Amino acid sequence: MVNALHWVIVLVICLTSLMSVYFSFKARRASDTRLRGMLSARLNMSMGVMLVFIALFMMLAFTGSTVKVIISGLIIVIGLFNLFAGLRNNSVYRSMKG
Repeated sequence: MVNALHWVIVLVICLTSLMSVYFSFKARRASDTRLRGMLSARLNMSMGVMLVFIALFMMLAFTGSTVKVIISGLIIVIGLFNLFAGLRNNSVYRSMKG
């Protein structure tokens, strides 16, 4: 069961990593400011989810020492910040008139 959970987490990490690369390339090539902002917001959201799952993987896969738990907690906080900043920016750019 734990092995299956590890594989699901690794799959989510790989998927969100590919989404981050895709949104990064699309955002850099976009000429429209609104579209560029929306794609950058989606990049932030996918990176946030990726960071949260990386921290979860670190917590579940390895034996927990205090340092690993603190570092994993910091990575989760950074990931949640990216996720919420991306959600906020996405709503701002969606409300702009294009």
